[in-house]
Amino acid sequence: MIDALFWVAVVVVVYAYAGYPCVLAAVAHVRQRQVRRAPASCPVSFIITAHNEASRISAKIANTIAQDYPGPLEILVASDCSTDDTDEIVRSYAPRVRLVRTGERRGKEAAQQLAIGVAGGEVIVFSDVATALAPDGVSRIAANFADSTVGCVSSVDRFVDADGRISGEGAYVRYEMFLRALETRVNSLVGLSGSFFAARRLVCVNWAADRQSDFNTLLNAVQLGLRGVLDPLSIGYYRQISDSRAEFQRKVRTVIRGMVVLRANARMLNPLRHGLFAWQLASHKLCRWLVPVALVLALVTNVALAAHSSWYASLLGIQVGFYCAVAGGWAGVRALRIPFYFVVANLAILVAWFRYARGERMTVWKPSERPPALPQVCAHKGTF
Repeated sequence: MIDALFWVAVVVVVYAYAGYPCVLAAVAHVRQRQVRRAPASCPVSFIITAHNEASRISAKIANTIAQDYPGPLEILVASDCSTDDTDEIVRSYAPRVRLVRTGERRGKEAAQQLAIGVAGGEVIVFSDVATALAPDGVSRIAANFADSTVGCVSSVDRFVDADGRISGEGAYVRYEMFLRALETRVNSLVGLSGSFFAARRLVCVNWAADRQSDFNTLLNAVQLGLRGVLDPLSIGYYRQISDSRAEFQRKVRTVIRGMVVLRANARMLNPLRHGLFAWQLASHKLCRWLVPVALVLALVTNVALAAHSSWYASLLGIQVGFYCAVAGGWAGVRALRIPFYFVVANLAILVAWFRYARGERMTVWKPSERPPALPQVCAHKGTF
């Protein structure tokens, strides 16, 4: 019985991070869904959500106004009851920029919902204050809606350094973008990049003011018979959070908010109703969130088994060696940063499980305290 639990735990970990992308890659050889892109000029509403962003909002507005989108571009700032000078700064950009303010602080999604209610665009673009776009950012992401099967579009996340230059992306971000590219080729994304994404107005009709907007928007699109895609040409540039504790808490909040969305849409895990997407949802989200539980189970059962088997003793040695490597990554050994990040990310998920179980839902969001990302980059204007 104990050995069965051990191997189940191992399978969960391996499948979540390696098995799922391998199966996707295999499916991609026999099933490929292309995305038809064409230059767009339809009305677009660009929604920036802000709470007490006086130090960064001007840079974000300037970056948005500089977009060279050929069609009507409406810019709305959804202020979640800001108490600093954010609203006054936004009003100074009128009439080019419109302020939409909540009467009380209710959270990011509630502010977005208010802005959607007054937005006039056929396509709605959402972006965080700390994320910068190249001048053709809106043009590129809107081009994906020439494909009638596309309901929402995710950007690619890209780090910039303190001087605004594009820096290394980090293993986790590269892995996630690779996985999303595979999902796009096979069927649909399972989640969007919350810092910069776009959706058809139809997809935003059933907006939930208390659920993580990037994940929930994707599920709304799938329920309407549409899909979410990754556009490798639509890039959101942002700075990493320098405070590791703040970054850890951000991960915990993100997972808790994702759990709320999945719980509310648990019916979408039914393969009889949602087919291939149900498998994707279970693999990318649910299995990923079960990994920290599986890691603990694998270690505990391996300790019990090692006392009676040299084979399991060897496997325990591998586990101990891995966690020693994690300690090295924590100590600053660059070559060991990947195992360190892997464990920290899963520790954040484990903490999220505990906090979710005791009733925390994270409806009111706290913006990440990233410096404004104003990269010295000019996207080359290619063809669609």
